[in-house]
Amino acid sequence: MSDEPDITGLAEEGASAESGHRPQGHACVQSYLNSLDNSPGVYRMLDEKGAVLYVGKARNLKKRVSSYAKSSGHTARISRMIAATRSMMFLTTRTETEALLLEQNLIKQLKPRYNVLLRDDKSFPNILVSREHPFPQIKKHRGKRSEKGEYYGPFASAGAVNRTLNQLQKVFLLRNCSDAMFAGRTRPCLLYQIQRCSAPCTGLISETDYAVLVQDATDFLSGRSTRIQSDLAAKMAKASDAMEFERAAALRDRIRALTQVQSTQGINPHGVAEADVVALYLEGGQACVQVVFIRAHQNWGNRAYFPRTGSGAEAPEVMEAFLGQFYANRPPPRLILLSGAIENPDLMQSALTEALGRKVGLIVPQRGEKAELVEFAHRNARESLGRRLAETTAQVKLLAGLAEAFELDAPPERVEVYDNSHIQGTNAVGGMIVAGPDGFIKSAYRKFNIKGEDLTPGDDFGMMKEVLSRRFKRLLKEDADRSNGNWPDLLLIDGGAGQVSAVAEILAELGISDMPFIGVAKGEDRDAGKEEFHRPGQRPMALRHNDPVLYFIQRLRDEAHRFAIGAHRAKRAKAIGATPLDDVPGVGQARKRALLAHFGSAKAVARAGLQDLKSVEGVSDALADAIYDFFHDRA
Repeated sequence: MSDEPDITGLAEEGASAESGHRPQGHACVQSYLNSLDNSPGVYRMLDEKGAVLYVGKARNLKKRVSSYAKSSGHTARISRMIAATRSMMFLTTRTETEALLLEQNLIKQLKPRYNVLLRDDKSFPNILVSREHPFPQIKKHRGKRSEKGEYYGPFASAGAVNRTLNQLQKVFLLRNCSDAMFAGRTRPCLLYQIQRCSAPCTGLISETDYAVLVQDATDFLSGRSTRIQSDLAAKMAKASDAMEFERAAALRDRIRALTQVQSTQGINPHGVAEADVVALYLEGGQACVQVVFIRAHQNWGNRAYFPRTGSGAEAPEVMEAFLGQFYANRPPPRLILLSGAIENPDLMQSALTEALGRKVGLIVPQRGEKAELVEFAHRNARESLGRRLAETTAQVKLLAGLAEAFELDAPPERVEVYDNSHIQGTNAVGGMIVAGPDGFIKSAYRKFNIKGEDLTPGDDFGMMKEVLSRRFKRLLKEDADRSNGNWPDLLLIDGGAGQVSAVAEILAELGISDMPFIGVAKGEDRDAGKEEFHRPGQRPMALRHNDPVLYFIQRLRDEAHRFAIGAHRAKRAKAIGATPLDDVPGVGQARKRALLAHFGSAKAVARAGLQDLKSVEGVSDALADAIYDFFHDRA
């Protein structure tokens, strides 16, 4: 379901705020009925400012919208939504499936208040057995499947993939090094010494024998592990009988590693080869959806999601919206096991089948192994939501304490914390982390590569000005009316009076006068617990040593520091591995390797004559001219 629905030639109509006074609530909805027909499509309900309140799909637009025109029979949530409606917009589609796909795309784009919204949209990691080399590589892969090879997954997390890869290396001895590293080896690496690789790079295993290991690995990842274990056991017995005890011990270790992979998978259903188990638990207006990935009769991990419930949607609507958004950019499995029914199961099944290219089953099991899988996922959903509610309650209290300590008008819903990281001004990076009532909002974290050419190396004030300027200029451009929830209620800055003055200056230049901000400076002897807090126009203050709000601020500052340092280290590592050849137009990784192999260093390439450059394999005359001109123009 990753493709945009085909809505060529569709008609859109809506009421503009400038078209004059319109009725509101039920009367507003009623005023549109005469212009609607029985086509499938998508409708939007808008408030008095034109913000989208709700996006819905309909098999029959007129019938669906007429249900909102009635003055009774609605839940409290729907009644509030209708009462706030001042205008509507419509898109007719050719099929119901198109309406479903368009609805989910609009929800993700517009984030309406009354819609269920999946807030975590990260891709899942897979295991890839690459087929672009005579000796295939086994590795973790995330993102678009553009590389040739077999993909196995999804796994619930990078940790689950890493653990599985670690054990598979012990069992199948496949290489995980890059092609470039493989080509440059002259003797086996450490992985061979610790029996994690068969060292194909130095010819210690033939291509034919290596292909057998690859086939065993793919058989295991496809669920055919019984044969592999019996084959290894037979080889171990044969080696033992031949008194080849070292080889027998190595085979024994491989069998143990294979057994450990299977045991760490947890639930391994015999009757379910491939499925996603999706269980929903609702409590107190909040939801948790637990997804368990079953592939090759093995549990490849589970992950909890906490979708926004659209001000109190019922379970069938929450589950259907989750499925539509979850599989919008992921291939669905052949079977999806649900903890409860959804509103339009036939429509959802049709859309998922179309996305996969083969039939997708969508069932609510009542008994047997499938029901046990759903119960396992449902129990995890209940426990995950319980932990989250407990953490949220504590977080809300801390935010209220923060507001009281610093005399804010209300507890902040969004706190942004800023920090910079650099070494004597080099590879400078600014980091922004975000926290709210639900804890850290990691999807909202941002890093800023410091670009200011006029900055003095190590100018922390100038760096902070650049970061804040870029952040708030973008906010003013994209969300000037502060309606999308992206504006912070409080800024925490790592630093003292100087940083606070820098922030005040940049906010004043941008015309922002209502943004509270606090500088957090280490106090006497730079000891944690003796922090001083700086605010514009006020004397520095401190909190008592054992105040929970102080610990909370320390945790926020430490998270910002961790994030900024991580971004700086990544930038520095990239810079260390960079060469002047990276800036030459037309020189990619393959040609860069060829040039470095031929000349020995980037400096030697820069000094090379034109004819020498033309003699390098893979470098055309035109590219040689470009490389020569690049370095001589630079000089």
